[in-house]
Amino acid sequence: MIDFVKMNGLGNDFVVIDARRNPMPLGPKQVTLIADRRFGVGCDQLIVLEPSARAQAFMRIFNPDSSEVHACGNATRCIGDYLMAESGADRVWIETGAGLLAAWRSEGGVTVDMGPARLEAAAIPLARTDVDTRRVPIDVDGLGAGLPDWFGAVSMGNPHAVFFVEDVNAHQLERVGPVLETHPLFPQRANVSLVAVAGSDRLIQRVWERGAGLTLACGSGACAAAVAAHRLGLCGRQVEVTLPGGTLAIDWRPEGSVWMSGGTARAFTGRIDPALLEG
Repeated sequence: MIDFVKMNGLGNDFVVIDARRNPMPLGPKQVTLIADRRFGVGCDQLIVLEPSARAQAFMRIFNPDSSEVHACGNATRCIGDYLMAESGADRVWIETGAGLLAAWRSEGGVTVDMGPARLEAAAIPLARTDVDTRRVPIDVDGLGAGLPDWFGAVSMGNPHAVFFVEDVNAHQLERVGPVLETHPLFPQRANVSLVAVAGSDRLIQRVWERGAGLTLACGSGACAAAVAAHRLGLCGRQVEVTLPGGTLAIDWRPEGSVWMSGGTARAFTGRIDPALLEG
């Protein structure tokens, strides 16, 4: 039997398999089955913890389509909570494909240092490197979605395209999200956000996550939205980002790191029958 923990950060939900002591090789078929909400357990991302020589654990992140990504802010907060509960410590280190991240207890639940935002076109990456990433031009006329013809580009270890709109619910993100995710401008696909500025310290956001679709919350997306908005002078460096699943506090530190704070929850523990993964 394969033990797992079901966790979520603002409704952004994860199946966590701790494979630090017992290796758990999972192929694309197994990842997709576990993530399926009807035939498996169901989740926005599958998280597999592996041994690390540099931190308490190495965190691997798989989307429901089995693609592996390097960053997920809400998952990092959840795993930070998991590892702190295990060790009794108030601060832990988590190794990810995007680098070494620190997580600690805070008034808002769990805070994670997501590291610096990457703002160069080649680092995001974008197919064009001759653009100002604060306002990247894009042809959206054929979508009929009423979106602006530019977006803010940010990488938080994964690429984000941030479109600023008056009302995030006035656009069919479920329809335009998959088209924009795979736009030729994004060689590694992109997470697509609609963001409305509700004040100098508050943003409202909806996110289409690459490989996952619409989610109730996206931690790295909230970080990207705050960075993109501040670069345009639309908000301060400390903002609350309200998503369908709740609110995250984002602090773009003067030294460059982006801190994200919010609640986490354990929903249940369970066991996966290995026969499921053979079917």
